Amino acid sequence: MTKNPDSASFSGRKKKSEIAGIPTRVIAIVVIAALALWFLLANLDPVKIQFWFFTVTAPLWIALAGTLLAGGVLGYLLKGRWANR
Repeated sequence: MTKNPDSASFSGRKKKSEIAGIPTRVIAIVVIAALALWFLLANLDPVKIQFWFFTVTAPLWIALAGTLLAGGVLGYLLKGRWANR
């Protein structure tokens, strides 16, 4: 006989993937976003950014935000490819 997770014996138990009713994935996203924002705001000094043929001067936070955005887009685009292997 298998137990049905919807039965009364399981009532009142939280899912393992929740903390105080909030999914751990949401908590992780909020924590990582807050740390990334804090890191960006701590790096406001201007820097020279060299590309192949030209150099620009911009605040470091812009370069970091661009890198963070590019990583997020790549992660989003590749997330389904790794799951299908």
